Amino acid sequence: MKKIIFSLIVTAMIMTMTGCGSSKGFTYLENADSISLAASRGLYDARIMPKDELTITVNTTDPDAAAPFNLQVRNQLGSGKQVGSGGGSLQGYLVDNSGFINFPVIGKIHVSGLTKPECEDLIKSKIQPYLARTENPIVTVRMSSYHVTVLGEVGSPGVIPVSTEKMSVMEAIAQAGDLGVYGKRNNIMLIREDATGEKHVVRLNLNDANLLNSPYYYLQQNDVLYIEPNTVKAKNSGIGSSTTLWFSFIGIVTSVASLLVNVLRK
Repeated sequence: MKKIIFSLIVTAMIMTMTGCGSSKGFTYLENADSISLAASRGLYDARIMPKDELTITVNTTDPDAAAPFNLQVRNQLGSGKQVGSGGGSLQGYLVDNSGFINFPVIGKIHVSGLTKPECEDLIKSKIQPYLARTENPIVTVRMSSYHVTVLGEVGSPGVIPVSTEKMSVMEAIAQAGDLGVYGKRNNIMLIREDATGEKHVVRLNLNDANLLNSPYYYLQQNDVLYIEPNTVKAKNSGIGSSTTLWFSFIGIVTSVASLLVNVLRK
């Protein structure tokens, strides 16, 4: 009877401790209802940086007029050593360390620091003199190498390609499988490299809704998010396999001793 009462008391204590747990520190954007989000107004446009790979297409009413401005990857030689008749795929432009691309006919164009619309307008102005006055070329620029990296205490760490050229911190974490229970939500490390190659480290707090007003809410290409383990995970990682075996051994010895005591009392 005493053992049954003791077991009930222990169970009640465990349930009470579990029920008293707080979600504070685990909830994203906890104060979202009490702050102004006016500073978050505005649409984000990524800016081209050195080492970005761009896909640029030029279209005109006369396809032959646009052809010199569209780099094509030649098809491989066939069995008869003849180049196939297909147009091939578009070739990318790698932005060099000085921020230039080498564009057909025009030569070097400085594109680093420009948004896509700005880059499109610049290229259009450069090729316009080579076309007929009646032509109104359509220039399309895409950042084909846009990606971010998420590491640490998330479900699926790795490199995330961004086809839309726009990704927020929250979207990147969702793509990586969300934070685990051991991830620090109030101290996310953002590593960002600027156009000169200098690295910057910024700390972000997912618990604070002011993150939505932050200039770092939207990630740039090549950004790295690192989610550090919290104190509980760090302490647990210090317990080696030998320590675990000792605890198991002690538990077995205690159980055997308790069984012997009960048998001898009878």
